[in-house]
Amino acid sequence: MLHLRGSAALSEFRLQKLLDKARGAVPMIQSIEAEFIHLVKLDGELDAPQQQQLQALLSYGYEPLDAQPNGQLLLVTPRPGTISPWSTKATDIAHNTGLQQLIRIERGVAYYIHADGELNADELELLKPLLHDRMTEVVLANLHAAEVLFSTEEPAPMCTVDVLG
Repeated sequence: MLHLRGSAALSEFRLQKLLDKARGAVPMIQSIEAEFIHLVKLDGELDAPQQQQLQALLSYGYEPLDAQPNGQLLLVTPRPGTISPWSTKATDIAHNTGLQQLIRIERGVAYYIHADGELNADELELLKPLLHDRMTEVVLANLHAAEVLFSTEEPAPMCTVDVLG
């Protein structure tokens, strides 16, 4: 799985609003940064022009963050086992531009939490409802955990239920 940094995910206004709510839950938070992360499943390698083409396709929205953010990462992605509408459209666009090695693109939001010290599990749990919609998204602790988005399972054998008997 390839992961590519994207642009800033929130405007300054929305980021400040989120920070105010987060400080209400966990006062030791100093700042929050948010950027899109693109997770790409490939069937083969991309050469340099194809990598540039993919990077150009995934350059949109706000300006990217200046440097590699640090802080505690909370990665919000679509729920495993689902394919988001964004993913479907982005994958179609990539295929239409000739990137046939690309199996699927999925997008997440990486939140980097800066606080006075390391946040514990209870404090992180207080933040999660502010960052994601639990019906359609999950919060992961790192980029490697996002591999679950691309896992597939064999379907169970079909069975019938005798509803009349």
